[in-house]
Amino acid sequence: MAERLTAADASNFVMDARDHVNAFLMAGVLAPGGCVGPDGGVDLDALRHAVAERIPAGPRLAQRVRRAGRALVWEPVRPDLARHVRQVATVDGRAGFEALCARLVVTPLPLDRPLWELLVVPGVAPARAGVVLRVHHALADGLAAVELARALMDPVTDPVTTERASTRPAAEGPTRSERTSELRPGARARLRAFGEGLERTTSVLRRAVPPTALLGRVSRRRAVTFVDVDLTDLAAGAGAAAATVNDALLVAAAAAARSALLALGEDPPSALPTSVPVALPHRGRSGNAVGVMLVPLPTDAGDLVGRLRRVAGLTRAAKAEARTRGTFELTRTRLGTWLFGRLARRQRFVVLFVTNVRGPEHPLALAGARVERIWPVAALGGDVRLGVAAISYDGVLRCAVHCDADALPAVVVGRALGDELAAVAALG
Repeated sequence: MAERLTAADASNFVMDARDHVNAFLMAGVLAPGGCVGPDGGVDLDALRHAVAERIPAGPRLAQRVRRAGRALVWEPVRPDLARHVRQVATVDGRAGFEALCARLVVTPLPLDRPLWELLVVPGVAPARAGVVLRVHHALADGLAAVELARALMDPVTDPVTTERASTRPAAEGPTRSERTSELRPGARARLRAFGEGLERTTSVLRRAVPPTALLGRVSRRRAVTFVDVDLTDLAAGAGAAAATVNDALLVAAAAAARSALLALGEDPPSALPTSVPVALPHRGRSGNAVGVMLVPLPTDAGDLVGRLRRVAGLTRAAKAEARTRGTFELTRTRLGTWLFGRLARRQRFVVLFVTNVRGPEHPLALAGARVERIWPVAALGGDVRLGVAAISYDGVLRCAVHCDADALPAVVVGRALGDELAAVAALG
C-alpha cells in the first residue's frame, strides 16, 4: 500500500535540487571473509543475495517516492539489486577512496527507484574492499541511516571483539528521562513556543558573522578527508574538562575552521555559529526526527580546557532546548522548505555543520565480511562550505570532513581536526 511521506521526509525530498544532492554516505572497509576473497575481491552475487535477505528488515529499501496528486507517497517496488548493489572503478588507496566519496556527494541518486545504493570499491587497501552505502535524506537522517546499515549486517560475535567493545565508551544520546519526557503545554507555554518558533524562523535573515570564506556559493568540486581518534582516549580527555565526546568534536571542528581561515589570510570571527542536529525522542514512522541546536563555537587559540568547558556549558542548555522545540519550523511544510532553501543560499547565521551519531557498540559484518572501518559523509546545505560528520565504531571516533574544494584548503582542515582531537585525547 502507498504511504504518504511525513512532513520531515517530504521536506528532505524537496531539498534535493539540481545543484544540491541531499544524500548521506557511509563509507567502509571490508576485511577478507564471507563475500570478500583473500585478495580483496568481492563476490557480488553473494553480496546481493545477503542484501536481498535483509531488505524486509528495512522496508524503505523496497519503496520509491512518487507523486499522488499534490502528495508524495512511498510506493512498494521490487528493487533491482543489479543496479542497487554494484562495483565501481578501482581507486588508489585511501586518498582515492576519499576522492571517490567527494564525487559521490554531488552525484544524484536516481529518483525512479528506491533511494539507496551499495557500491563496492576495489583498491582501498591491500586485501581489502571498500564499500559505500548512499542513502537519500528523505529515507533516513544520520541516526536512521545507521540503523538501516545495521539492518543489512550481522554482529561479529567472536569473544575477543565482544569483550573489547563492551569496555568502550559510547557516543552520547538522549538520556532515559529525555526519551520519555512528554510536554503538555498550557496556553502560556503554547504562546511562548509560538514566539520562539517565530524568532527561530526569522533568524535565518540575521547577519551573525561578517563575510567569510566559510560561506558563499558552493561549487560542485568537493573534498572529503577521513580523520580517526581513539574513542576511549578522547572520552577520557574530554571528561577531564567536564565535557563530552561530542563537545570535543565541536571544539576540534572550530579549530579546523579557524586554521582554514588563517591559511586563506582571513581573521577568524570570535565565534562560529554551528548547526548541530539533535536526535528527537519520538520518531514514529519518519526517517527524519532531529532538532537543531545552534552553538557559537569559540575560535580563540590556546586554553583547550577552557574552550571545552565553555562548549560543554553551551551544549547542555542548547541540547535540551532543541529537543523541546523539535524540527525546524520552516521545514515542516514543503512550501516552507522551498522558502528555506532559497534563504539558506544567502544566509550568514550558520557557518558550519557538525554531526555525531552513535554507532554500533560491537563490530559488524556485511555478507560475512567484517566491517573494519566506517566513516559518515554528510551533505552540505545552503551556502555553508564546511561540514564534519562523525560516528563511533569499534573503539574509534571516525570523522569525515566535507568541504568545497574550490573555497577551502581541505588538507589544512583535516590536519587541524586530527591535531585538535589528539590534543583533547592527550588531556586524559
